[in-house]
Amino acid sequence: MPTGGSKQVRAARKRKKRMARVVNDLTDAQWDAIKLAWGGCAYCATPSGSLQKDCVQAISRGGRYTLANVVPACGSCNASKCNAEVTGWLRRKKLDERTFLVRLYEISTELTARFTPPADDATPVA
Repeated sequence: MPTGGSKQVRAARKRKKRMARVVNDLTDAQWDAIKLAWGGCAYCATPSGSLQKDCVQAISRGGRYTLANVVPACGSCNASKCNAEVTGWLRRKKLDERTFLVRLYEISTELTARFTPPADDATPVA
C-alpha cells in the first residue's frame, strides 16, 4: 500500500472506512457458487481463470459484498466499471444490458433460495 499523503493513500483510507461501515456477509461457498453459476465474467462472458468479485451496486454507492450484489468480473470489466452505475456502464460499453439483468435476477434468486436457511415452521406466532 502506498505511503504518505498521496491520492492513492487517501483513497485507500476512504475505502477502508466505507468497508468497515457495512456488513459484508459473502462466504467462500457462496462466491464459488456465484462463479460456477455465471461460468465466466458476468458482463462480457469471457471465461477467465482469475475472476474478481465485483459489486453490482458499488460500495461507494451503498452496495455490499453480499450474495445478491456480487458478480464475477474479469479484470478488464472490473477496472472499467469502477464505481459506475451498472446499467449506464453496460450501455456505454455496448454490452447486452437486458441479458445481464435477467441472468442476475435468475442467478440471485436461485442462489438466495439455496443459501437461505428454511424458516422454522414450528415457531409459535405471538
